[in-house]
Amino acid sequence: MKGLSISTILAALAVLAAPTYAADVAAGKALAEESCADCHGDDGTGDDKNPAINGMAADKFTKAMKEYQDGTRTKSQKMTKAAKEVNDAQIADLAAYYGSLK
Repeated sequence: MKGLSISTILAALAVLAAPTYAADVAAGKALAEESCADCHGDDGTGDDKNPAINGMAADKFTKAMKEYQDGTRTKSQKMTKAAKEVNDAQIADLAAYYGSLK
């Protein structure tokens, strides 16, 4: 293990310990229709006030949602509230759905 830093080892262990979840595009679509379409549109293209999220990479979508949840992203109180109402599996489903839209 010579040459590996403690932070590298801890990061690898965190990845291995994280629960895995197979994202469900259909579940993401259902949740999007219920919770996201009012602002981001039926197809995630957004409008003048709300950004497009269709075609967004899953990791970028997930990062944004986590930042709204933990308060590091504060652009929109409505998004902060919405992000706090979903769990990790639902975020993965939404990310898969919006990522599937082009």
